[in-house]
Amino acid sequence: MERSPGDDSSPSPSPVEQPSAPSDPPDQPPTAHTKPNPSSGNQPAAPSAAGEALAVLSSFGRRLLVLVPVYLAGAIGLSVGFVLFGLALYLGWRRVRDKKERSLRVARQLLDDEEQLTAKTLYMSHRELPAWVSFPDVEKAEWLNKIVAQVWPFLGQYMEKLLAETVAPAVRGSNTHLQTFTFTRVELGEKPLRILGVKVHTGQSKQQILLDLNISYVGDVQIDVEVKKYFCKAGVKGMQLHGVLRVILEPLIGDLPIVGAVSMFFIRRPTLDINWTGMTNLLDIPGLSSLSDTMIMDSIAAFLVLPNRLLVPLVPDLQDVAQLRSPLPRGIIRIHLLAARRLSSKDKYVKGLIEGKSDPYALVRVGTQTFCSRVINEELNPQWGETYEVIVHEVPGQEIEVEVFDKDPDKDDFLGRMKLDVGKVLQAGVLDDWFPLQGGQGQVHLRLEWLSLLPDAEKLEEVLQWNRGISSRPEPPSAAILAVYLDRAQDLPMVTSEFYPLQLKKGNKEPNPMVQLSIQDVTQESKALYSTNCPVWEEAFRFFLQDPRSQELDVQVKDDSRALTLGALTLPLARLLTAPELTLDQWFQLSSSGPNTRLYMKLVMRILYLDSSELRFPAMPDSPGPWDLDNENPQIGSSVDIPPRPCHTTPDSHFGTENVLRIHVLEAQDLIAKDRFLGGLVKGKSDPYVKLKLAGRSFRSRVIREDLNPRWNEVFEVIVTSIPGQELEVEVFDKDLDKDDFLGRCKVSLTTVLNSGFLDEWLTLEDVPSGRLHLRLERLSPRPTAAELEEVLQVNSLIQTQKSAELAAALLSVYLERAEDLPLRKGTKPPSPYATLTVGDATHKTKTVAQTSAPIWDETASFLIRKPNSESLELQVRGEGTGALGSLSLPLSELLVADRLCLDRWFTLNNGQGQVLLRAQLGILVSQHSGVEAHSHSSSSLSEEPELWGGLPHITSSAPELRQRLTHGDSPVEAPAGPLGQVKLTVWYYSEERKLVSIVHSCRALRQNGRDPPDPYVSLLLLPDKNRGTKRKTSQKKRTLNPEFNERFEWELPLDEALRRKLDISVKSNSSFMSRERELLGKVQLDLAEIDLSQGAAQWYDLMDDKDKGSS
Repeated sequence: MERSPGDDSSPSPSPVEQPSAPSDPPDQPPTAHTKPNPSSGNQPAAPSAAGEALAVLSSFGRRLLVLVPVYLAGAIGLSVGFVLFGLALYLGWRRVRDKKERSLRVARQLLDDEEQLTAKTLYMSHRELPAWVSFPDVEKAEWLNKIVAQVWPFLGQYMEKLLAETVAPAVRGSNTHLQTFTFTRVELGEKPLRILGVKVHTGQSKQQILLDLNISYVGDVQIDVEVKKYFCKAGVKGMQLHGVLRVILEPLIGDLPIVGAVSMFFIRRPTLDINWTGMTNLLDIPGLSSLSDTMIMDSIAAFLVLPNRLLVPLVPDLQDVAQLRSPLPRGIIRIHLLAARRLSSKDKYVKGLIEGKSDPYALVRVGTQTFCSRVINEELNPQWGETYEVIVHEVPGQEIEVEVFDKDPDKDDFLGRMKLDVGKVLQAGVLDDWFPLQGGQGQVHLRLEWLSLLPDAEKLEEVLQWNRGISSRPEPPSAAILAVYLDRAQDLPMVTSEFYPLQLKKGNKEPNPMVQLSIQDVTQESKALYSTNCPVWEEAFRFFLQDPRSQELDVQVKDDSRALTLGALTLPLARLLTAPELTLDQWFQLSSSGPNTRLYMKLVMRILYLDSSELRFPAMPDSPGPWDLDNENPQIGSSVDIPPRPCHTTPDSHFGTENVLRIHVLEAQDLIAKDRFLGGLVKGKSDPYVKLKLAGRSFRSRVIREDLNPRWNEVFEVIVTSIPGQELEVEVFDKDLDKDDFLGRCKVSLTTVLNSGFLDEWLTLEDVPSGRLHLRLERLSPRPTAAELEEVLQVNSLIQTQKSAELAAALLSVYLERAEDLPLRKGTKPPSPYATLTVGDATHKTKTVAQTSAPIWDETASFLIRKPNSESLELQVRGEGTGALGSLSLPLSELLVADRLCLDRWFTLNNGQGQVLLRAQLGILVSQHSGVEAHSHSSSSLSEEPELWGGLPHITSSAPELRQRLTHGDSPVEAPAGPLGQVKLTVWYYSEERKLVSIVHSCRALRQNGRDPPDPYVSLLLLPDKNRGTKRKTSQKKRTLNPEFNERFEWELPLDEALRRKLDISVKSNSSFMSRERELLGKVQLDLAEIDLSQGAAQWYDLMDDKDKGSS
């Protein structure tokens, strides 16, 4: 028999009364609460006469007890008013109590009979829902509910252990009056938490998984506590909790358990209903009931409602825990509460005979952020003209809610509300509209502006200038937001008896530190940590800044009583404006404290920018603001003309943060021999090759035949992120005809390489008796400047190996947000578009958005760029099953001349119908460990070529000579070509690889002997050898006097031997298609002993005829 939660409030029934159950509801089958007793037979047991008499006496005794308070009131001499007040209080308590019990009973009954009730409603008794019924937005997760139901008893055991062993000792230690506090009963009951639906948000970020769980808990939980010293008992019996819980799995890592941490929070406040027992029954008294639930909801909000969240790390040593617990906001919404119109009249006079007006005010709420406007008396068309700024953490999910009330002396009357998802503000950029009020009549006028967070201070002056022209109340508009991640302190001073003479008779004690952070008149406090001088807070705080150039952050570390200051710090926020990405992440020395006392904080500032090309700044700072309510037209003087669409993209904070890892597989030693001949009697060697795996990509080197000490000298490049836990997996195999033999493996932590920037090590191969591998790893961070591009291209050509692909000179990051105005399918139906992004051989395909001419993809892609001057980004928009909808070709040379190598705007597709909004961002990859030896020039050499040296950035790790490595058309000081033309060469000795390297760049002004231009190529010969082993030849170019080759050739030989050689360069052309005869266009011979082979500079050489072969 199932009993209601309130059964314990009444005396237990006698055995005679137990068979009688409460009457069933009219629509409930009679078998819902009773079960047949097989041992009773067909005749019910009749109650005995003694039982009836006992029941009558018990009922009479209970009613007699009710009169005891009346008798006591009369005996003491109290007036009858006390009796009536007590009776009213009891009846109110009983009414609230019965309502809660009835609510819990109905909710449990609904959960128990959900399947029967659904079938009964749909007239499909005992059948499943048909296959065509689907819920595309929210998916049901019955399998998850079954798992929760199975785990629920064990979760109850864990909760009992947690409360008894952790919570109870903490409560007992917090106060001397609670030393006898204990949990007498902890039961989660038999009703588990239910997940009514799961919604997965795709396309938000590739480094996280975002889920929304619609949870409902109608439980028979029972938790009883007791303070034995005061004979005090209290508890909870029955609870309801309903809400949407967002779960974020991030960061995703390349190792088990794949997810680095789990974050959980309620986007909006959940609804809560609690049934109290014991002394807490007093909380069910009218007035206290809603107050107690509100206090509990405030506690939950402080823990689990945005912007607060519960973070559960799943891997040790998780980086940026505070930033995961309190990440940077997605953006800021500036809410202009302008006016309302046609509100309903709530004030009545002369008992309703005379209708008055209303005294309206508005509550603006986004999550836990709440603002209240001023009251406008006697007005149905109020004009507030107030501005608020709210932090937006989650898009989609959070809502802007505006409630309008009529101010009254007793209870304010509700006039209506409106709700709007913040995602619509993000899409539009600016929304200025009249919104209808639900639950009432009238409209409210809001202007909503999405402020993007910029990681640099370039537009700060523009923002400050615009803010000076806005008349905002009650607070001035903000120009920036500051996030303070308070991590820890070190070596705080001890607390002496001088400050606590009563508590500390002698000696010192460790402090109970807390931190106060203040900017002007806004102060926020951290939690207090007890008995420690090295506290770890890991908390986050946020401040709006009006002018970061003049404001300061004041930090006070104090003892819990606030009477003793343990250390102080005053930080001018102007320091952040010159820091990289407006971020300081470091230790700060505290003043007025010990010599070693310091505080670790991470400060992140972001400029609040109204992202629109239509932004118009006021002519004079003192001119009236755009929200002057005397103006009848709300559009005049607005900060931004209402755009039909956003003007710039809004990627997440991870966009453009990738690095490139350059992996140089050099050689191996002491590999094991796997080849056997004659049935294993003759031991051979191995044919080794290397396999690399990283970031979902795999690479493979070439096979070196019959060598246990192979030298590959191959370079591979892969785009990587800073996700922790990733590893570079390296395996060595012996190539065989059937199955390749294993020669060993090793792993390198990617975090180690990303932190150090460079790693050059011999790695011991695991799982084999012997062998080691020589790897060189370098992190290349993209730089948003094209000043060093020519140097990078030249360095790449010098360190390029013959067996490897051409090295990347830049990284292209593309964020494709959306498209609009795509052509319709068959004239009327919208297509299902997707897009492909292509650079060279690399292609990225987006998701397909069903049936729309304005798809939102919100996807990113990254590409390695080898020749930024000549490559281009190709975009194709196609419809699923309908073919091409439009295309776009963006030459990367346009990015090279753009500000910070970035273009962020709408691009028109080449068919003239449709546009795409994308952000293309280029970063130059500068190697700091190219292996080029540094040499210093004399002052005379510097003065001889000022044009080549001026304006180029300083290089620390490459040779200064690299500043002169410009392409053939870049040098402003060039000698005229000779009669036979010139050839441009780079000759360099790569000491680390023990190779002579020659790069044939191009020729110019070649001689034309016949009617048609020649088909030139370049032949190189390392004298005195004239055999094929030292001969190299470029490809042939057709019909040109100025061919471009850019081909690289290598010879393996020691440096001393190279200095004894001569390099013979001949430019030739085929005489005819059918002839093998070659026409000599010119040649030059270089004595390598007379060339500085460590310089590696490109140079033009005059071509001579066969009789005169000297160099220029």
